[in-house]
Amino acid sequence: MESSLLKFLSLKWKEIEMNKVKTIIIDDEVLAREVIKKYLSTNSSVEIVGECSNGFEGIKAISESQPDIVFLDIQMPKINGFEMLELIEDPPAIIFTTAFDQYAIKAFEVNAVDYLLKPFSEERFKSAVEKAISRLNNKDENQKQISDIINHVDSSNEALTRVIVKTGSKINIIPIEKLNWLEAQDDYVMLHTSEGKFLKQKTMKFFDENLEPEQFIRVHRSYIVRISFIKQVELFEKESYKVILHDGNKIPVSKSGYSKLKEILH
Repeated sequence: MESSLLKFLSLKWKEIEMNKVKTIIIDDEVLAREVIKKYLSTNSSVEIVGECSNGFEGIKAISESQPDIVFLDIQMPKINGFEMLELIEDPPAIIFTTAFDQYAIKAFEVNAVDYLLKPFSEERFKSAVEKAISRLNNKDENQKQISDIINHVDSSNEALTRVIVKTGSKINIIPIEKLNWLEAQDDYVMLHTSEGKFLKQKTMKFFDENLEPEQFIRVHRSYIVRISFIKQVELFEKESYKVILHDGNKIPVSKSGYSKLKEILH
Protein backbone atom coordinates (compact mmCIF):
# COMPACT_ATOMS: atom_id res chain seq x y z
CA MET A 1 0.00 0.00 0.00
CA GLU A 2 2.80 2.37 0.97
CA SER A 3 4.67 1.53 -2.26
CA SER A 4 1.59 2.32 -4.37
CA LEU A 5 1.14 5.64 -2.59
CA LEU A 6 4.78 6.58 -3.15
CA LYS A 7 4.46 5.65 -6.82
CA PHE A 8 1.30 7.74 -7.13
CA LEU A 9 2.94 10.74 -5.45
CA SER A 10 6.01 10.36 -7.64
CA LEU A 11 3.88 10.37 -10.79
CA LYS A 12 1.92 13.41 -9.60
CA TRP A 13 5.14 15.26 -8.84
CA LYS A 14 6.49 14.50 -12.34
CA GLU A 15 3.20 15.72 -13.79
CA ILE A 16 3.52 18.99 -11.85
CA GLU A 17 7.13 19.38 -12.97
CA MET A 18 6.17 18.80 -16.61
CA ASN A 19 3.43 21.40 -16.41
CA LYS A 20 5.67 24.09 -14.97
CA VAL A 21 6.25 27.19 -17.05
CA LYS A 22 9.94 27.30 -18.02
CA THR A 23 11.64 30.68 -18.00
CA ILE A 24 15.04 32.21 -18.75
CA ILE A 25 16.33 35.52 -17.40
CA ILE A 26 18.61 37.53 -19.71
CA ASP A 27 20.09 40.69 -18.21
CA ASP A 28 23.64 41.96 -17.87
CA GLU A 29 22.95 43.38 -14.40
CA VAL A 30 23.33 40.86 -11.54
CA LEU A 31 21.00 42.86 -9.27
CA ALA A 32 18.28 42.91 -11.93
CA ARG A 33 18.47 39.12 -12.30
CA GLU A 34 18.36 38.69 -8.51
CA VAL A 35 15.19 40.81 -8.28
CA ILE A 36 13.45 38.68 -10.92
CA LYS A 37 14.54 35.46 -9.19
CA LYS A 38 13.26 36.76 -5.87
CA TYR A 39 9.87 37.66 -7.34
CA LEU A 40 9.62 34.29 -9.09
CA SER A 41 10.50 32.35 -5.94
CA THR A 42 6.93 32.73 -4.68
CA ASN A 43 5.44 31.33 -7.91
CA SER A 44 5.47 27.52 -7.79
CA SER A 45 4.17 27.21 -11.35
CA VAL A 46 7.29 28.81 -12.86
CA GLU A 47 10.71 27.16 -13.13
CA ILE A 48 13.89 29.08 -13.95
CA VAL A 49 15.85 26.98 -16.45
CA GLY A 50 18.49 29.53 -17.37
CA GLU A 51 20.16 32.78 -16.35
CA CYS A 52 22.28 34.74 -18.82
CA SER A 53 24.30 37.95 -18.68
CA ASN A 54 24.43 38.71 -22.41
CA GLY A 55 22.67 38.08 -25.70
CA PHE A 56 25.12 35.44 -26.93
CA GLU A 57 24.46 33.29 -23.87
CA GLY A 58 20.75 34.04 -24.17
CA ILE A 59 20.40 32.77 -27.73
CA LYS A 60 22.25 29.55 -26.83
CA ALA A 61 20.12 29.02 -23.69
CA ILE A 62 16.85 29.58 -25.55
CA SER A 63 17.89 27.13 -28.26
CA GLU A 64 18.86 24.46 -25.72
CA SER A 65 16.11 24.89 -23.09
CA GLN A 66 13.12 25.95 -25.23
CA PRO A 67 11.60 28.15 -22.48
CA ASP A 68 7.99 29.31 -22.43
CA ILE A 69 8.79 32.83 -21.21
CA VAL A 70 11.94 34.95 -21.38
CA PHE A 71 12.69 38.05 -19.32
CA LEU A 72 14.77 40.09 -21.74
CA ASP A 73 16.73 43.26 -21.05
CA ILE A 74 17.08 45.67 -23.98
CA GLN A 75 20.27 47.56 -23.16
CA MET A 76 23.02 44.93 -23.06
CA PRO A 77 26.65 44.85 -24.25
CA LYS A 78 27.71 42.82 -27.31
CA ILE A 79 24.20 42.52 -28.78
CA ASN A 80 21.06 44.19 -27.45
CA GLY A 81 17.66 42.62 -26.83
CA PHE A 82 16.17 43.71 -30.15
CA GLU A 83 19.14 42.31 -32.11
CA MET A 84 18.76 39.07 -30.16
CA LEU A 85 15.13 38.69 -31.20
CA GLU A 86 16.07 38.80 -34.88
CA LEU A 87 18.22 35.69 -34.42
CA ILE A 88 15.74 33.49 -32.54
CA GLU A 89 13.60 31.04 -34.48
CA ASP A 90 10.12 30.44 -33.03
CA PRO A 91 10.63 32.88 -30.13
CA PRO A 92 9.00 32.24 -26.72
CA ALA A 93 6.79 34.79 -24.98
CA ILE A 94 8.92 37.81 -24.12
CA ILE A 95 8.63 40.12 -21.12
CA PHE A 96 10.94 43.03 -21.81
CA THR A 97 12.79 44.64 -18.91
CA THR A 98 14.33 48.02 -19.50
CA ALA A 99 15.55 51.22 -17.93
CA PHE A 100 13.88 54.32 -19.33
CA ASP A 101 14.03 54.31 -23.11
CA GLN A 102 11.32 56.45 -24.66
CA TYR A 103 11.57 54.91 -28.13
CA ALA A 104 11.60 51.30 -26.88
CA ILE A 105 8.60 51.90 -24.62
CA LYS A 106 6.69 53.44 -27.52
CA ALA A 107 7.45 50.31 -29.56
CA PHE A 108 6.09 48.09 -26.78
CA GLU A 109 2.92 50.12 -26.33
CA VAL A 110 2.15 50.33 -30.05
CA ASN A 111 2.47 46.56 -30.43
CA ALA A 112 0.74 45.57 -27.15
CA VAL A 113 3.82 43.80 -25.84
CA ASP A 114 4.33 43.71 -22.08
CA TYR A 115 7.37 45.37 -20.57
CA LEU A 116 8.71 46.10 -17.11
CA LEU A 117 10.22 49.53 -16.57
CA LYS A 118 13.07 49.31 -14.07
CA PRO A 119 12.74 49.51 -11.13
CA PHE A 120 9.44 47.61 -11.10
CA SER A 121 7.31 46.47 -8.17
CA GLU A 122 6.50 42.86 -7.33
CA GLU A 123 2.83 43.55 -8.04
CA ARG A 124 3.61 44.86 -11.53
CA PHE A 125 5.94 41.89 -12.09
CA LYS A 126 3.26 39.35 -11.14
CA SER A 127 0.79 41.03 -13.47
CA ALA A 128 3.24 40.72 -16.38
CA VAL A 129 3.89 37.03 -15.63
CA GLU A 130 0.16 36.23 -15.42
CA LYS A 131 -0.42 38.02 -18.71
CA ALA A 132 2.41 36.10 -20.39
CA ILE A 133 1.18 32.73 -19.07
CA SER A 134 -2.34 33.43 -20.30
CA ARG A 135 -0.95 33.93 -23.82
CA LEU A 136 1.23 30.82 -23.98
CA ASN A 137 -1.24 28.87 -26.09
CA ASN A 138 -1.43 31.58 -28.74
CA LYS A 139 1.82 31.03 -30.64
CA ASP A 140 0.69 32.88 -33.77
CA GLU A 141 -0.19 36.03 -31.82
CA ASN A 142 3.14 35.89 -29.99
CA GLN A 143 5.04 35.49 -33.26
CA LYS A 144 3.17 38.46 -34.74
CA GLN A 145 3.94 40.65 -31.74
CA ILE A 146 7.65 39.84 -31.89
CA SER A 147 7.68 40.47 -35.65
CA ASP A 148 5.86 43.78 -35.19
CA ILE A 149 8.36 44.88 -32.54
CA ILE A 150 11.30 44.14 -34.86
CA ASN A 151 9.60 45.97 -37.75
CA HIS A 152 8.87 48.94 -35.49
CA VAL A 153 12.52 49.13 -34.46
CA ASP A 154 13.61 48.76 -38.09
CA SER A 155 11.46 51.74 -39.09
CA SER A 156 13.33 54.08 -36.72
CA ASN A 157 15.33 55.34 -39.73
CA GLU A 158 18.47 55.52 -37.62
CA ALA A 159 21.61 54.92 -39.66
CA LEU A 160 22.95 51.40 -39.24
CA THR A 161 26.29 51.02 -37.54
CA ARG A 162 26.43 47.21 -37.65
CA VAL A 163 24.54 44.11 -38.77
CA ILE A 164 24.13 40.98 -36.62
CA VAL A 165 24.06 37.67 -38.52
CA LYS A 166 23.63 34.13 -37.21
CA THR A 167 25.27 31.37 -39.25
CA GLY A 168 24.57 27.98 -37.70
CA SER A 169 25.55 28.40 -34.07
CA LYS A 170 27.96 31.28 -34.79
CA ILE A 171 26.93 34.92 -34.36
CA ASN A 172 28.78 37.51 -36.43
CA ILE A 173 28.79 41.23 -35.73
CA ILE A 174 29.51 43.04 -39.00
CA PRO A 175 30.50 46.71 -38.70
CA ILE A 176 29.09 48.78 -41.57
CA GLU A 177 32.66 49.84 -42.42
CA LYS A 178 33.32 46.26 -43.61
CA LEU A 179 30.20 46.07 -45.80
CA ASN A 180 31.06 46.42 -49.52
CA TRP A 181 27.89 45.51 -51.41
CA LEU A 182 24.50 43.85 -50.92
CA GLU A 183 22.55 41.49 -53.14
CA ALA A 184 18.85 40.55 -52.91
CA GLN A 185 18.18 36.81 -52.56
CA ASP A 186 14.45 36.09 -52.21
CA ASP A 187 13.50 36.93 -48.58
CA TYR A 188 17.14 37.43 -47.66
CA VAL A 189 19.98 39.79 -48.47
CA MET A 190 23.51 38.55 -49.15
CA LEU A 191 26.04 40.82 -47.47
CA HIS A 192 29.39 40.93 -49.23
CA THR A 193 32.08 42.05 -46.81
CA SER A 194 35.85 42.23 -46.61
CA GLU A 195 35.66 39.07 -44.47
CA GLY A 196 33.30 36.96 -46.60
CA LYS A 197 29.59 36.60 -47.41
CA PHE A 198 26.73 36.52 -44.89
CA LEU A 199 23.02 35.92 -45.42
CA LYS A 200 20.63 38.18 -43.49
CA GLN A 201 16.84 37.83 -43.31
CA LYS A 202 16.02 41.44 -44.12
CA THR A 203 14.70 43.31 -47.15
CA MET A 204 16.62 45.51 -49.56
CA LYS A 205 14.16 48.26 -48.63
CA PHE A 206 15.34 48.06 -45.01
CA PHE A 207 18.98 48.49 -45.98
CA ASP A 208 18.16 51.16 -48.56
CA GLU A 209 16.41 53.21 -45.86
CA ASN A 210 18.91 52.60 -43.05
CA LEU A 211 22.34 52.74 -44.67
CA GLU A 212 24.02 56.16 -44.89
CA PRO A 213 23.16 57.63 -48.35
CA GLU A 214 26.55 59.37 -48.38
CA GLN A 215 28.21 55.96 -48.28
CA PHE A 216 25.86 53.56 -50.13
CA ILE A 217 23.83 53.74 -53.31
CA ARG A 218 21.11 51.46 -54.65
CA VAL A 219 22.16 50.99 -58.28
CA HIS A 220 19.53 48.35 -59.05
CA ARG A 221 16.47 46.93 -57.28
CA SER A 222 18.61 43.91 -56.39
CA TYR A 223 21.89 45.65 -55.55
CA ILE A 224 23.24 48.24 -53.12
CA VAL A 225 26.94 49.13 -53.26
CA ARG A 226 29.37 51.16 -51.20
CA ILE A 227 30.20 54.23 -53.27
CA SER A 228 33.91 54.03 -52.45
CA PHE A 229 33.94 50.36 -53.53
CA ILE A 230 33.00 51.28 -57.11
CA LYS A 231 36.05 51.09 -59.38
CA GLN A 232 34.37 52.29 -62.57
CA VAL A 233 31.11 52.44 -64.51
CA GLU A 234 31.08 50.52 -67.78
CA LEU A 235 28.75 50.67 -70.80
CA PHE A 236 27.38 47.16 -71.22
CA GLU A 237 24.90 47.50 -74.06
CA LYS A 238 23.09 50.45 -75.62
CA GLU A 239 21.95 52.61 -72.67
CA SER A 240 22.80 49.74 -70.32
CA TYR A 241 25.54 50.00 -67.71
CA LYS A 242 27.35 47.97 -65.10
CA VAL A 243 29.53 49.02 -62.19
CA ILE A 244 32.84 47.25 -61.75
CA LEU A 245 33.71 46.82 -58.08
CA HIS A 246 37.16 46.66 -56.49
CA ASP A 247 36.72 42.91 -55.90
CA GLY A 248 36.19 42.37 -59.65
CA ASN A 249 32.43 41.80 -59.53
CA LYS A 250 30.24 43.47 -62.15
CA ILE A 251 26.84 44.73 -60.98
CA PRO A 252 23.97 45.69 -63.31
CA VAL A 253 22.76 49.28 -63.11
CA SER A 254 19.13 50.28 -63.66
CA LYS A 255 18.13 53.57 -65.35
CA SER A 256 17.28 55.18 -62.01
CA GLY A 257 20.49 53.76 -60.55
CA TYR A 258 22.51 55.30 -63.37
CA SER A 259 20.88 58.69 -62.79
CA LYS A 260 21.86 58.54 -59.12
CA LEU A 261 25.38 57.44 -60.06
CA LYS A 262 25.82 60.39 -62.45
CA GLU A 263 24.87 62.81 -59.70
CA ILE A 264 27.37 61.28 -57.28
CA LEU A 265 30.31 60.51 -59.57
CA HIS A 266 30.31 63.65 -61.70
